[in-house]
Amino acid sequence: MDKAIYIALSGAILKHSQMEIISQNLANAASVGYKKDKISFKDYLLSGNSESDLSDGRTMSQVSAIKTDFSEGNIIRTGNTLDIAIDGNGFIALEGDRYTRRGDLKRSNDGYLTTFNGIKVLGSSGPINLPPGNIQITNTGDVLVNGVQTNTMKIVEFASTDNLKKMGEGVFSTQDQGVKSNSLVKQTYLEASNVDVIREMVSMIDALREFESYQKAIQAFDEATDKVNNELGRF
Repeated sequence: MDKAIYIALSGAILKHSQMEIISQNLANAASVGYKKDKISFKDYLLSGNSESDLSDGRTMSQVSAIKTDFSEGNIIRTGNTLDIAIDGNGFIALEGDRYTRRGDLKRSNDGYLTTFNGIKVLGSSGPINLPPGNIQITNTGDVLVNGVQTNTMKIVEFASTDNLKKMGEGVFSTQDQGVKSNSLVKQTYLEASNVDVIREMVSMIDALREFESYQKAIQAFDEATDKVNNELGRF
């Protein structure tokens, strides 16, 4: 009976974790450039008894991996000069081995091109400085001020995104060295999140129903155990 409770409990814990991931995705559905997370599970067999490795056919479940889905979100025109979207697999290189696809950039008080929260954007010759004037960013990432090129945005991509770790607010970190990307830079556009709200809501409902089923199973096993103990106590 104890094993049955543990099996149901493992399922309930996984469904709770899944609901947390889905909730996080839904909370960021309107965040610029947000990349949704996906959770996967794996099962393993329980041994029949403590002295044998033979399975009795019952399985426990646990989280296999939580991975970020880097598929592109919709590209939306904003008309803002310092908004950019990356059309392709590239990432905007930032100071400190950090990268982002969130393109709502700004000019800092000391004249540097930064993310919305102040991290400097890197170019081919270091952080990008923006003198006063009319700013133009070409499809290849060249940054021009009043028609004069000042730098070129460093847009890179990775052979694998598995080592990119979320740092929050659309920023990722990795020690992997990216290579120059041929992705296009689109000025006055932004990439929306890649969260499909309807699909996430359906997944949330399914996960909640399964969680409730596991809860009922745990309660039933617990009541059965109490009944057995009470009946045995009479003898």
